[in-house]
Amino acid sequence: MADSVKLDEELVLATLSTINDPEIPVNIVELGLVYSIEIVDRSVDIAMTLTTPGCGMAGYITGEARQKLLDLEGVDKAEVRLVWDPPWNAHMISAPGRKKLGLADPGD
Repeated sequence: MADSVKLDEELVLATLSTINDPEIPVNIVELGLVYSIEIVDRSVDIAMTLTTPGCGMAGYITGEARQKLLDLEGVDKAEVRLVWDPPWNAHMISAPGRKKLGLADPGD
């Protein structure tokens, strides 16, 4: 019998990293859209934002995030909350994300 996968923030981030923003070829973690992760027993609650409050893909992105979390071993409940504070900006993109987008590092 295989060992169970440990449900932790690292696993949640790795899972969320498989979701690309449909309009930008970078995943939601590298874009800096995931603000917080809370794991309590078999429940995962994430707070995330979008690149713009008027994003037409909001339902798609949050729905995909919720479903991928529910697909994780050990997760019975997943909540994805959209928040707008702090507002997202391009400086929140990680170094790997900036590289994929061909952007200079903020310190350049």
